[in-house]
Amino acid sequence: MTTLFRACCAHYIDRMKEASSFGTAASAYAEHRPDYAQAAVRWALDPAPGPRVLDLGAGTGKLSATLITLGAEVTAVEPDPAMLSELRRTVPAVQARSGNAEAIPLPDASVDAVVAGNAMHWFDMTVAGPEIARVLTPGGVLAGLWNVLDDSVDWVAGLARVAGSAVIGPRDTPAAWRAATSGLPGQPAEFPHVQTRTADSLVATLATRAGLLVMPEREREATLDRIRAYLAARPETADGEFPLPMLTCVRRSRPA
Repeated sequence: MTTLFRACCAHYIDRMKEASSFGTAASAYAEHRPDYAQAAVRWALDPAPGPRVLDLGAGTGKLSATLITLGAEVTAVEPDPAMLSELRRTVPAVQARSGNAEAIPLPDASVDAVVAGNAMHWFDMTVAGPEIARVLTPGGVLAGLWNVLDDSVDWVAGLARVAGSAVIGPRDTPAAWRAATSGLPGQPAEFPHVQTRTADSLVATLATRAGLLVMPEREREATLDRIRAYLAARPETADGEFPLPMLTCVRRSRPA
């Protein structure tokens, strides 16, 4: 076994471990993860030929809830049983199904748009791409949405440095998101988004990130302690509620 092959296998195993980690924190994910800017979701759906939307890799339904608010007819597909259970509990109006992007449990040409919120980077697009094209109607839209921290704000940039790349890493800041998605087809756009947080609720939000969920316990607690100390020391975040500056980033396309 070559060194390169071993490294590739290890990377794949780490990615699968991270991708499957969210179910262990499904209720915390549902409580603390942010929703999506409505303007971003409207833009993502604007060219869609109809109201039927598939939320793919739907998690606990953060994006599904926004889609329903905007009048979409939503089907949600999620592979993790714990996340799916939370989705059904928190967004009962959604038709929720077990499945994944590589084997979508829907008929051909059955939806007008496929969207994925903070999930598309987990898909194997060599398999998922044809599946997405299969379930879309002619002229249908594919859109990936990502919430990222606005690190043009000084204290947010400092938080990213303190938390480390395992917590706030690729696609978590605007420049990294642009670089990571530059090879994907379609139009990119960014929309301002703000979440109200306290120091405790922001720590709880970050604790649902995959990098922290798969950390050894001692390292995880040390990382969370560093974040707590940083937030306690910053005047913007030390007392009570504060706005967390974010962007909802979108890449929208029409699969062939």
